[in-house]
Amino acid sequence: MDKILEVKDLKISFRTSGGTLKAVRDISFDLERGKTLAIVGESGSGKSVTSKAILGILAGNSIVEGGEIFYDGKDLLKIDEDEMYKLRGDKISMIFQDPLSSLNPIVKIGRQITEAMLLKNKAKRREARTEFNSLLETLRKNMAAAVGPASAAEVKRMTETFDKFCIEANRLENRYNLSGSKAEDLEDALQDFLFLAEKGQKTDVRGTLRDYLHRIQKINDPFYTARYEDRLSACAGNLQKALTAYQPVKDKKGKTAPLPQEITAALKDLETLLEEMKAQERPNFFRIGYYKMEHPNEDLRHRPIEELNAVALECLNENFMDNFLTVEEKGIRHSYETALEAKKKLLADLENARKFFGGTFDKASAGKLCKALSAKVEETIDRLEIVKDSTAYTFHSSLKSAIEKYFYYKAHNPREEARYARQTKKLEAMTARGKTVDWKVMPKRVYDLEDLQNDIIQIIQRLEDHYRSCIAAPETDFRQRSIAIVDHLKSKASDVVYRVTKSMAREKAIKLMEEVGISEPRMRYKQYPFEFSGGMRQRIVIAIALAADPEILICDEPTTALDVTIQAQILELINRLKEERNLSVIFITHDLGVVANMADDIAVMYAGKIVEYGSAEDIFYDPRHPYTWALLSSMPDLDTNEKLDAIPGTPPNMIYPPEGDAFAPRNKYALKIDFERQPPMFEVSPGHQAATWLLHPDAPKVEVPRIITKRIERMKAKLRESEQEGGGQSGN
Repeated sequence: MDKILEVKDLKISFRTSGGTLKAVRDISFDLERGKTLAIVGESGSGKSVTSKAILGILAGNSIVEGGEIFYDGKDLLKIDEDEMYKLRGDKISMIFQDPLSSLNPIVKIGRQITEAMLLKNKAKRREARTEFNSLLETLRKNMAAAVGPASAAEVKRMTETFDKFCIEANRLENRYNLSGSKAEDLEDALQDFLFLAEKGQKTDVRGTLRDYLHRIQKINDPFYTARYEDRLSACAGNLQKALTAYQPVKDKKGKTAPLPQEITAALKDLETLLEEMKAQERPNFFRIGYYKMEHPNEDLRHRPIEELNAVALECLNENFMDNFLTVEEKGIRHSYETALEAKKKLLADLENARKFFGGTFDKASAGKLCKALSAKVEETIDRLEIVKDSTAYTFHSSLKSAIEKYFYYKAHNPREEARYARQTKKLEAMTARGKTVDWKVMPKRVYDLEDLQNDIIQIIQRLEDHYRSCIAAPETDFRQRSIAIVDHLKSKASDVVYRVTKSMAREKAIKLMEEVGISEPRMRYKQYPFEFSGGMRQRIVIAIALAADPEILICDEPTTALDVTIQAQILELINRLKEERNLSVIFITHDLGVVANMADDIAVMYAGKIVEYGSAEDIFYDPRHPYTWALLSSMPDLDTNEKLDAIPGTPPNMIYPPEGDAFAPRNKYALKIDFERQPPMFEVSPGHQAATWLLHPDAPKVEVPRIITKRIERMKAKLRESEQEGGGQSGN
């Protein structure tokens, strides 16, 4: 299972005038790469608070009482705002419920889409250079250590060569891409102009043709234009002749006559040429960058691309890459085995640390052990792993935070107990004297020190268990890892030299607008938000969220403010973009029906806790928690004839959270124990859990509501019919 995000034991409260409100209470879930996790629940269940914690945009009165959010080797709850700024928008983006909350009403749409691209490009390039240099240097050290001191100078030369030609290759590629972008832009403009001319719309013919001639000159990359130079010059010449000869003629009604045949023919020829150029075989610049470095004086422009790619590959492999990959593989193995040995040695230290924190300890000795243990954990990290080991990378911050929390509440608890006793005594005294009391005693905000001590031990135990599984795991494919690191370095080198100009940002914005389904994006690029419908505004917000190519997209009820037809379009759009871009999606909603066809996994939340968790199939075909039943019973569909069930009552006041199951007062299946103790998560099947005492072996048998069982029967019948139809079609 490839986890891109892990949320562990998250607890969040808010300071309010009435007391501390418990918004999120000890929740955990994983988001898999390329999958959609739906978080479903009523307003106030804590789902939006969870998403805002991931993005680092919690309100100022929030209190993160515990937990971790792991992403790319970082705990998002413990990084500073500068680090979070690098992730927010670039790696993790969010779509809010109301699109107008994300749009500036007095700034044109195009500028709002391009703003983030332009602002973050410089920082992204700088960060990519730092990461490229760091990884390449780490690789060099391990390669040198693997082959010995005698070959260290040769290893250094190899990595310097890799650095040099990799950056050169990406410079060549970016110049090529820029010309390609200019050509596509010109082709789109040509098509728009010809369309308007055919429809008899008023156009500035002279100004447009001059603009096209200027744009042709900008398509000047030698690799992009090599085989088309003569034809491109001929098209420009024909366009110039047509422009010189053009004299606008008006008919009797004063309307401008259609375009002369010479201009139309010249534009059509140019359009055909641009289409051919776009479809040409792409040079492999990684190979060509090395070949050019080895043959600096050779003119490569007029060499057929197929031949150049093949010759460059042969040159690269024979003179550099085969040898580099062989030595790189040794370096990666050295890094892996060194880290693995360190893991094995650390197990005894982790066991001793568990015993230490299981007894009595003071703050100074705990801090000293934390520092020493964290230093040893740093030595166990394989720095050549592209996907960072979040458990190891965040060990120090997690352990330090848990220790600080333990000692804080060790001092805080007695003061809080005294405050509670004092207020309780005052309340009882006033009540005894017959006075009317319009206030309540604030509940004690104390933590069980034994639980906090166990939290410290759990952090150590988690790393110990993780390392034991790493030690027991089969040996990795080092050749495959070598290729993956080369690809990663190529990607970072590309980011280093990728400069986003205003024109490039504009073209990308227009393509994004087209991708999210906005018609005539070139015309609408300069419009204001008020000129768009609600559904179109939400599409623009999605385009803004995708502008930096994020890995994770959080959708916070993005369809609630839209009508049903537009809702379906937006959901279909998000689903399509997820597949095309391999996005990992967290979809927040109060309506289970919304995510029926798009969620891979579903977490049902109530009163700050996850009460049921499983795959979409588990939740829809085998629901186990009464709250999930209630949500499904209140969900309309086209085939339900029965009266839908409303959920009675209201959610509890989370300033005074209930002792037992928070849903018990609204649950007609509630048992006595539901009002006394919170149920644990019972496992229904692998990956499917529900927090309800009804799953206890001693609980009375309760039937799933009839409205749900009938719906499940209909869904299964439709699924069988669909499968049979699919089988029949394939048989034909």
